[in-house]
Amino acid sequence: MRFLALGKAPVVILVATLASALYLSIHPVNESPANLHMWTFAKSHYDAYIDGIPAFEAAHPGVKVDVQLVSGVAVTSRLRAAFWSDLDVPDLVEVEISSAGSFFRGPMRDIGFSDLTNWLDQSGWGDRLVRSRFAPYTSRGRIFGIPHDVHPVMLAYRRDIFEQEGIDLSKVETWDEFVEIGRRMTRDLDGDGVPDRYMIELEDNGAGNMEMFLFQRDGGYFDKSGNLVMDSETALETLKWYVPLVAGPKKIANSLAGGQIFTQALESGYFLSIIAPDWRSRTTEMDVPRVSGKMALMPLPAVRTGGRRTSTWGGTMLGITKHCKNPELAREYAVHIYCDAKNLAKRFPSINIIPPLKEAWALPEFNDPRPYWSGQPLGKLYADLAEQTPSQYTSPFIGLAKAKLGEAVVACVLYYNRNGERGFDEFARRTLKSCADDVRKMMKRDPFQQSDAEHPGGRQ
Repeated sequence: MRFLALGKAPVVILVATLASALYLSIHPVNESPANLHMWTFAKSHYDAYIDGIPAFEAAHPGVKVDVQLVSGVAVTSRLRAAFWSDLDVPDLVEVEISSAGSFFRGPMRDIGFSDLTNWLDQSGWGDRLVRSRFAPYTSRGRIFGIPHDVHPVMLAYRRDIFEQEGIDLSKVETWDEFVEIGRRMTRDLDGDGVPDRYMIELEDNGAGNMEMFLFQRDGGYFDKSGNLVMDSETALETLKWYVPLVAGPKKIANSLAGGQIFTQALESGYFLSIIAPDWRSRTTEMDVPRVSGKMALMPLPAVRTGGRRTSTWGGTMLGITKHCKNPELAREYAVHIYCDAKNLAKRFPSINIIPPLKEAWALPEFNDPRPYWSGQPLGKLYADLAEQTPSQYTSPFIGLAKAKLGEAVVACVLYYNRNGERGFDEFARRTLKSCADDVRKMMKRDPFQQSDAEHPGGRQ
């Protein structure tokens, strides 16, 4: 050791390296025989893809497909690390809509996903899928992801309780009508001064529900050119409308933790209605089985008579990475799992998710009556709204924008609970602008954030 000027550390490292090399020479890592490697974060997706592998491999002799289930958080961090190091990069990967934009940062040449725009146009798939669903996976006019879903939103409600009150909620057309009924239906049933029944479940501690209403009004976080619009007049009016629903003495909404607490709240009639994107209709069936036959679905009330009767909540994209050695095979597999109408119809009853492939909606599985939902044809109800879903435009800063809008909602709820309408309009405007300005400061630090207008070859 006295001959080593750096002490024991280099020797320890050298010994560990030699030992590792010796172990690996005796126990070599088995290379996967798969031709295509795919990651997904959703168990229901994973199960469906595993079931579909034999058919794809049978149609492509010699091809092996490996699908891995990776947690949602791990997909994002692991994929980003894989792109940076160019190691362990899958050929295909599903990314949740809130995270997708973070992969579009930097110059176009450095984006880790392949540009699918020309293929979608030339193959015709771009027109056969719901066009608005490409927006969250588009950057500077180029499309980097195929949508897995549409996620139109409806209102799920306790039909039996409203009927007992002599109310046919399905006849309600606007949110003004809904709120007026909500003032009557939100009640203190046992006289202790605290409501035991709320018209609707809405959160007061984040922007998850608020953004859904914002999308319904054709607002959002960013416009199609990537400009931040989360403090637009539309956003401000939505915020001022939303907060009194969840705060103050006349609120008609409340929120609780999920799981068993939510189950009990819906069973007992504590919540009379919930916001129900297609995927949540399935989780409600599974989590609250005792209200089967007592529930019904209806389109969302419109902001104004004749307006849009739906919105959108959540989503997933499938991307093909630039690391993929056989992009043509990867595209064929993407079509197999996302664009086979019969497979999508077969999958639908177990997940209730409306696929963006429009031709699939006419198949019988989407028209079957559902006993849980008072005999309504759940698939048809959602599919009828699918092409009305608004576009969501994204940015590498979408995560920050969502967090900041959540801050604005929380601050406005606290203010309204303390002060009511007094000074609320100005406080809401000031708070929303301050949160948006925080996002703009971060955006200005990124030299690669340019609008589509600066990319004449980009697609609007």
